[in-house]
Amino acid sequence: MKIIDWILPVFSCFGFGFLSSAGVFTVFLTVGLLPRLADKTHTAGNIREYESSIVWGAIGGCLLSVFPIKIPSIIKAFLPSGLIMSIFGSFAGIFVGCFAIAIAEMLNTIPIFSRRISMGRGLGIALLFLALGKTAGALLYFFVFYA
Repeated sequence: MKIIDWILPVFSCFGFGFLSSAGVFTVFLTVGLLPRLADKTHTAGNIREYESSIVWGAIGGCLLSVFPIKIPSIIKAFLPSGLIMSIFGSFAGIFVGCFAIAIAEMLNTIPIFSRRISMGRGLGIALLFLALGKTAGALLYFFVFYA
């Protein structure tokens, strides 16, 4: 493989990574996800690390989508692929959950919905069952289409 064959994709990945991370970061700031997470976890002093993680995550995602990594067999022997996918799936689920709740909070959908259906108590239980239903649907989708 010539060096010229991968120079353009590498620079493209970094450029697209910066663009997509800037867009994602703008959405996170608009929704208020990062300040909310930093406030809830009492880590407001580490907001730069949160921002850097988003930027490097987007760049890394772009690079991995263009240049997939072949995991050496010695690592596969110690870490089965199911464990790796479980860890990744857990982090992806936490991210999507935090993002969805941040959007719902920003739009005040939960208080408006609870007032519309005249729900005085039990909102926490309703949200728990909403999350459990979402999880069950995702698992059903995974096992039906990918198992």
